[in-house]
Amino acid sequence: MNSLKKLILGLAAVSVIAAPAIAGYKLMPAGVPIAVAKSGLTITPSVDWNRLGARPGRNAESWTLDGLTLNDVTFYGGIPNNTTLFKDAKKKTEPLPRFSSTMLIPDIAQLFESSYRVSVGTSLMTIDAVKPAIFAGSPGFHFTYSFVIQGEEVRRKGEAAGAVIGGNLYMITYEAPIIHYYDASIDLFNKLAETAVIRPVKK
Repeated sequence: MNSLKKLILGLAAVSVIAAPAIAGYKLMPAGVPIAVAKSGLTITPSVDWNRLGARPGRNAESWTLDGLTLNDVTFYGGIPNNTTLFKDAKKKTEPLPRFSSTMLIPDIAQLFESSYRVSVGTSLMTIDAVKPAIFAGSPGFHFTYSFVIQGEEVRRKGEAAGAVIGGNLYMITYEAPIIHYYDASIDLFNKLAETAVIRPVKK
């Protein structure tokens, strides 16, 4: 597991959110359009969320309701061609795969799986289902996945929705422990993803 992912999960493990005023998190209020991941990807949450200060990648950010180990939504905002999803902390020994604007839907799912295996530090990950879908008004994809972090017993389930728009990858993922937490927040994630639009980035 890379150092950033360890930091994020470590913060989440000791900082289960009971209120939005927890150090390292910023409140993302309901009903307000919010541009995420330093990009034109804009969503409007139906409930208050909490944004983690540390970013998993240059073009990414993570939100949570109750702490990242319990529910984690990550936004990937316009990943450019030949760029990794996460910070490539071990690029000399275990380089992360890079996105290509020519990738097809199965290739993007494989990119995500391979990136997770290195970044999260797990060999226990599968892509469970992949299908075409509409995302932010454009032809895109939807896939589900499951994994166990190395050294843990908690099985997590996730969903991803996204599209390649203008040659860049826009994607939103949701993951949570299968027991209780996944089902408890999946509807809120779906509502969040349904509001996604791509707007021009203000210079």
